[in-house]
Amino acid sequence: MSIDAEILVARAGLARLMEPNDLTGTALVAVSGPVEAYRLITTTAGKAPAAEQQAVAELLGGDAGTRGAHRLDAGLERWRPRVDAQGPPRDLETIRRFGGGLLVPEDPAWPGQLDDLGLGAPLCLWWRGSVPPQELPATDALMAVVGSRDATEYGRQVGSQIVSELCTRGVTIVSGGAYGIDARAHEAALQVEHHGQAPPTLAIMAGGLDRFYPAGNDELLRRVEANGLLFAEVPPGTAPTRWRFLQRNRLLAALCGATLVVEARWRSGALTTARRASELGRDVGAVPGSVFSANSAGCHRLLREGSAIPVTDAAEAIELVGLPTGAPTTSGPWHGNGSTAADTRPHDGLDIQDLLLMDALPIRQPATPDKLSTVSGLGIGAVLGGLSRLQARGLAESSADGWRRRRGG
Repeated sequence: MSIDAEILVARAGLARLMEPNDLTGTALVAVSGPVEAYRLITTTAGKAPAAEQQAVAELLGGDAGTRGAHRLDAGLERWRPRVDAQGPPRDLETIRRFGGGLLVPEDPAWPGQLDDLGLGAPLCLWWRGSVPPQELPATDALMAVVGSRDATEYGRQVGSQIVSELCTRGVTIVSGGAYGIDARAHEAALQVEHHGQAPPTLAIMAGGLDRFYPAGNDELLRRVEANGLLFAEVPPGTAPTRWRFLQRNRLLAALCGATLVVEARWRSGALTTARRASELGRDVGAVPGSVFSANSAGCHRLLREGSAIPVTDAAEAIELVGLPTGAPTTSGPWHGNGSTAADTRPHDGLDIQDLLLMDALPIRQPATPDKLSTVSGLGIGAVLGGLSRLQARGLAESSADGWRRRRGG
């Protein structure tokens, strides 16, 4: 089936205008369709028509309400500074040069399990690799394997053993291409001999697919490309930011039939993937570790909360795929393994807008509020208010030339 070029251009453009998981944007697309939504943003001025405003507000009622940044007019204020008429054709040509393409929900090859995210489903998926999206395995043959970036030798060994056995049974391993457990999962999958069956491994990236991140995994990700598939919901040229990493985790959780956490610290991003998977009705497994290891604290947390079941070998891991999950995750205090729930990081407690703004702040050369508005996708009012809040928390500093991130923030 050939997808209408107008739809491809519209969804490619919307992916550049909107940050991942922008519920106002996906609500507008749901109400008006991608082509009309893109036209409304790029070729009209002023407020949105009352009918669209009302329809978007009603659709958001159960997800985000209509307050503040979730109003359609606030969305238009965020998106319009990013408009570039040449952007979508350029992005589509770039991904074609890399041998990939753009997968959209209108395509029969679209992974329907992503629609379980509701308004949080991606607008599109950019891809590159040796396996076309049409050959993507069914949900119950996909296993997300995630964990600490600073993996221990124990985590690397047990992760490698479980992944290798899963692959021999036809399970495709999905991870995020990062250091540590992600990299070990991809490597172990690639080492298993395959005979024209399902791809050994897929990587879902937080940045554009025109370059691989982290740079230290460049060779590994090229091997993933040569034997499997890479996905991203952001267009080529997009930098991987903290917000985009967080949102990438929901795609890992939704795409796969189950999620396995091999090692995770108390505050690990892998726990975000596990909790999202649990919320979506997927099974979650966690590999137990030493009670003295901080790298297993997150796994033990999941097990204690009841949101994951213990997995000690591949036989137990494969039981996860296609089975219903247990109760959704709840959080509670924990005081073992050298970590505590009181551990804090500078950006803890920031709301979505301030987190996006912090990601946009340069470290060296100051940027003006107008520039920050374009980079962050926020309206100028939200930028000015956010800068004041970040400055009060010691995360941003101003000078005559503009604003930048404060060192150590």
